[in-house]
Amino acid sequence: MTSICRDCLHAADAPVERCPACGSRRVIAHPELSTLTIAHLDCDAFYASVEKRDRPELRDVPVIVGGGKRGVVTTACYIARLYGVGSAQPMYKALKACPDAVVIKPDFAKYKTASAQIFGAVRELTPLVQTLSLDEAWIDLAGTERLNGGPPAFQLIRLQQRIEAEVGLTVSIGLSSNRFLAKVASELDKPRGFSVIGSEAQALLAPKPVGILPGVGPVFRKTLQSDGYATVGDLAAADVRDLVKRYGETGLRLHDLAHGRDARAVRPEHDRKGMSAETTFNEDLTTAADLEAELWPLCEKLASKARRDGVASRVIVLKLRRTDFRILTRRVTVPEPIQTARALFAAARELMAPELGRPYRLIGIGMGDIQDAVDGPAALFDSPEARTLKTETAIDRLRAKFGAGAVVAGRALKT
Repeated sequence: MTSICRDCLHAADAPVERCPACGSRRVIAHPELSTLTIAHLDCDAFYASVEKRDRPELRDVPVIVGGGKRGVVTTACYIARLYGVGSAQPMYKALKACPDAVVIKPDFAKYKTASAQIFGAVRELTPLVQTLSLDEAWIDLAGTERLNGGPPAFQLIRLQQRIEAEVGLTVSIGLSSNRFLAKVASELDKPRGFSVIGSEAQALLAPKPVGILPGVGPVFRKTLQSDGYATVGDLAAADVRDLVKRYGETGLRLHDLAHGRDARAVRPEHDRKGMSAETTFNEDLTTAADLEAELWPLCEKLASKARRDGVASRVIVLKLRRTDFRILTRRVTVPEPIQTARALFAAARELMAPELGRPYRLIGIGMGDIQDAVDGPAALFDSPEARTLKTETAIDRLRAKFGAGAVVAGRALKT
């Protein structure tokens, strides 16, 4: 099988532009179509699509899901994106670019329900599913052909159809031989797309900017460009020894990715939506100083675990429990994935500021929609977060060797 119709599932042994059975032009053709087994599924503008599904009158208007005027964009629909609106953009900039947009406050309970429906259907195909967030995941379909009645490409097209029919949402899928290439493929044809990358990967990647590689954020991209590596092809052509000399272990990983190589397996055990740490006080606390003194060690604990597990997050959640046992949760989406206590503390402190003035009995800090750190566009070089990450990683090593009290950050010392 080298081609398959996405409408009627007619399969053929030769590439065709139009399906001979139903006449559809929605045909996938690739010589390796029946052998590739790793997929990346990405829900199209997920939060905004859920809102449009539930409010059909919004179908043809720009929709932004996010906070108030001082908040940030969580998700923008594809119409809003045409105006330049993007995730993590300050809301005032988004509304300046698209003043007619309908702004909707996030309803995460609703989004979790839709996500559970989608990935429940995915897990009926295979247990090897690793979610990155509520709306995307890697899927390993190796060895499922007999069980599910066809090769992975066939199964995935049926999955797309089922999600659209039963959940009322569309997804885009990339199919390839490894996680990196599958994710690249899923970005090639959105929304409602299906793309395949096979042995032509290196040639396809060569002209792409280095920013397409996981872990290459804006700052690191500029560093690579200034060093003469503007495209993925430049990295592929470089001597791996030079890359390792310049960038250490990251250089070796970049060289592999530039050649389309990625040895990471799909790991269901990393299938987590979030992680958190919290503490209950012996006495109710009211002042910023007292609350921050309790918050800092929680941030250290959570950041250390994130680094140990190789994950990061852009969604920071603050939890406060009042004396009447009511729980307040506040969240913010930051521009880049973070995994340092300093960044967690800064975000949480801003979330806490408007809530000061009343006593609390518990405080907690969480990271939502966590992802593998290597897949985030973190600025690895020459940024405050990068320097902090190096420092905190060094502290992790010292504490592991000499004990938790070997290094104590100044903020954690109580007077």
